[in-house]
Amino acid sequence: MKKTLPLHHIAPLLFLTRTLAEEAPDNLLDPLVVTGKAESLIGEAATASKGQANSRELGERPYLRRGELLEVVPGVVITQHSGDGKANQYFVRGFNLDHGTDFSVSMDGQPVNFVTHAHGQGYADLNPIIPELVEQLDYWKGPFFGQLGDLSTAGAAKFRFFDLLPQGIASVGMGENHYFRGLIADTIDLSAPTPGSKAIAPPADKSGLTYALEYNDYDGPWEREGNSQRINGFLKYFHQSGQDTFRLTAMGYDGEWDSTDQIPKRLIESGGIDRLGNIDDTVRGESSRYSLMGAWDRELSNGRIHADAYAGKYDLDLFSNFTYFLNDPVNGDQFEQQEDRWFFGGEVRREWDYGDKNLLTIGFQTRHDLIDGIGLYQTNATERIGTTRVDDVYEATAGVYATARHQVNEWFRIEPGLRADGFYFDVESDNPANSGDETDAIVSPKLSLIFGPWADTEFYANAGMGFHSNDARGTTITIDPATGLAADKVDPLVRTYGFELGARTEAVQDVVSTLAFFYLHSDSELLYVGDAGTSEAGPATERFGVEWSTYWRPNDWLMVDNEVTVSEGRLLDVGTDDEIPGAVPLTLDTGITIGKEEGFFGSLRSRYFSPRPLIEDGSVDSRPSWQVNGRVGYRKNDWEVAVDCLNLLGRDDNDIEYFYASRLPGEPAGGVEDIHLHPAEPRTFRISLTRRF
Repeated sequence: MKKTLPLHHIAPLLFLTRTLAEEAPDNLLDPLVVTGKAESLIGEAATASKGQANSRELGERPYLRRGELLEVVPGVVITQHSGDGKANQYFVRGFNLDHGTDFSVSMDGQPVNFVTHAHGQGYADLNPIIPELVEQLDYWKGPFFGQLGDLSTAGAAKFRFFDLLPQGIASVGMGENHYFRGLIADTIDLSAPTPGSKAIAPPADKSGLTYALEYNDYDGPWEREGNSQRINGFLKYFHQSGQDTFRLTAMGYDGEWDSTDQIPKRLIESGGIDRLGNIDDTVRGESSRYSLMGAWDRELSNGRIHADAYAGKYDLDLFSNFTYFLNDPVNGDQFEQQEDRWFFGGEVRREWDYGDKNLLTIGFQTRHDLIDGIGLYQTNATERIGTTRVDDVYEATAGVYATARHQVNEWFRIEPGLRADGFYFDVESDNPANSGDETDAIVSPKLSLIFGPWADTEFYANAGMGFHSNDARGTTITIDPATGLAADKVDPLVRTYGFELGARTEAVQDVVSTLAFFYLHSDSELLYVGDAGTSEAGPATERFGVEWSTYWRPNDWLMVDNEVTVSEGRLLDVGTDDEIPGAVPLTLDTGITIGKEEGFFGSLRSRYFSPRPLIEDGSVDSRPSWQVNGRVGYRKNDWEVAVDCLNLLGRDDNDIEYFYASRLPGEPAGGVEDIHLHPAEPRTFRISLTRRF
């Protein structure tokens, strides 16, 4: 039965939490000063493409989807090919990352990506993140950083949440297609003395409890209503005393949605279906994620110690239909991907300060995923009519790393790193021939050379090895579950390596500009094909290109930015048909943001990504996409009203395009090869009202 959460059920809870917030003391922890993309990283960053964004920059951006928070990372493009509750589609540096493979995402130390996932390796769903709670987003590109391991060859992003909010937030948003969003968030200061008590908390002791509750409902513009509902909860305890800091964070997310999958271009052109229409009106999904994270930091006279741990529960039940009647002309090709997992892990690291600006870090990381009944089923109208495969999986990994930052002289710094990872895979399949266990290990050296600064300009040379893991089921497979034929096992770990030359300059007043030339190689793009229930070993690939970003902030009320990435990718040792399907050659992101703490404010952002090959021989390309989003609003006395216009130009772009064979009723048995697309949403308006207290 479909779950619903009517607004009148939420209202009492919002009222209660708002009342608690008004009664809470307001002598909170002073907010940490967080730098953004226009701030100086000379002397700090090891590469030209390393960067960070702060809460202000994230909050000023109009966005359609939660995943678009990552578009603050230069060169990253976020799209969607199905229902709103799924993880988004990620593109960066010539990679079509599907739902996250080769781009690692974490939140307060907890990894977002899931290995051996029902819908694809590295699946990274950002729906559990509440944007207003993000204090800082750090990002990296390339395999040059010892603290980053699996799934991080293309890059990585780490969301850090506020320990204590500088202000409480109550916000309501509404828009077209039954869009609604409600949020209440605040921090209760637990370090203040109890009223009437003579006890006074020591000045160095601070503690507080941050809470947030968010509800989101959206039908979308589709002919079949999306019925997307999401509820997020957040609770974080923070305590700082002397040299020690402790954090304990609980997060909960529950979502469900009806999907409009990608549809064949030929059916749109023949007038058989509208761009916003669908073929299978029963596909849908639901997912939840609940987690607990703890972290402890201690400042020492010669460095610091950090330890964190996390544990969580996750599930997904997803119905899709991409080929319609190609494989089963009677019941159709709808399928279900389902999983239920527990996950836990953590990190311990020790940092030593030595000399002037020198640092040595040694760390240990571990992760464990216990997946119960990860399954692929044939379905008709969401009723199971067959089973492709069902497996119980345990996957464990342990990694150790060492990194150093050594200032050789005034103009030369060296940052070497070394990482070693070990993996264990254990698969119990419904077909004993596909059961078994496997182990593998890999060592990844890194090196960064930093020259300068001269005339407020620094230069970088980076080289490093990395890797990504393959789906555990591919490491033990011997029989293809779909055909019954023999199948080849795949290597558990795939070697990658890369190089980068870059520069960062602040020679022009109020301007920060970075330029990076990059090269990335993968020995084999090995992926588990969740739609087919088997693994395929792809050829080796290489990608190279240039990335240029410029940020101009002449004062505290104006910010202008421009980010462009040009890349080229090739399949290796395959002959002349060497195009990488989905690799985007050009992305361009520009924006202007204006506004002070009070008064009128606004933001205008433009995102372009170019046509890209959809097939290896390069004979079929996608259309380009140019999306412009705008925001205008007014702030006064902690009140704020804002209007967003998404897809301001009303363009009929496509979020995603694929080229493959599908079969509609009346078509030949082999189907028809065609472009299958998911259109970008039409122009839409949303209004929000926010009170800070």
